[in-house]
Amino acid sequence: MTLDLTTEAVAKLSPAELIGTLQQISPDDPALKNVDIDVIARGIDPKKLGKDDFAALLNALAALADGGADLDLSKMDPSNFARIISRASKDQIEAVVADPSLRVRVLDEVFRRMEVHFRADRAGATRAVVHFHVLEDVYEAIIENAECTINKGVTREARAIVTLTPADFLKLATGNASAPVLFMTGKLKVKGDLGFAAGFMSLFNIPKA
Repeated sequence: MTLDLTTEAVAKLSPAELIGTLQQISPDDPALKNVDIDVIARGIDPKKLGKDDFAALLNALAALADGGADLDLSKMDPSNFARIISRASKDQIEAVVADPSLRVRVLDEVFRRMEVHFRADRAGATRAVVHFHVLEDVYEAIIENAECTINKGVTREARAIVTLTPADFLKLATGNASAPVLFMTGKLKVKGDLGFAAGFMSLFNIPKA
């Protein structure tokens, strides 16, 4: 049986049917040849998915991408990426976080997008290093020469060290949470230059869902 993954077909699938389709199809299936990941993204509403379904869906996409299908998260439009993250519940995000490989894949993608969405015009001559501690994962953002470079791990001394949960970080990075509010509610902890850390996200174009 040939699977139909056109825009119209995906729109008619229930969340369970979409997940099942992605789980059963082979990465080299001709049906995937012309499938745009944003078509899949527009068919995803985490609020209609169960606690573990969101992670299952992302895992299915990851498996297809690893197998050579053109469905990597990096190809997803920023607004679609922001929408599915913003609509995911805390329980759904925690289910993603509980899968080490999936957690790293999602965090890697979010930090990669920070390089892309950096606003050099807002940074001016700023030179600074910020370390993000998200569970046991550590990422380093280096701002210099009107560019933002992201590293995994630590290579330089930080102006500020930011610690928060994956769920809160994902909300922050997709414009669905405010750094000052997270700080005031104890969900975001900062060592070092608090003022700079509070305004750090303003150096980026935060995608809107």
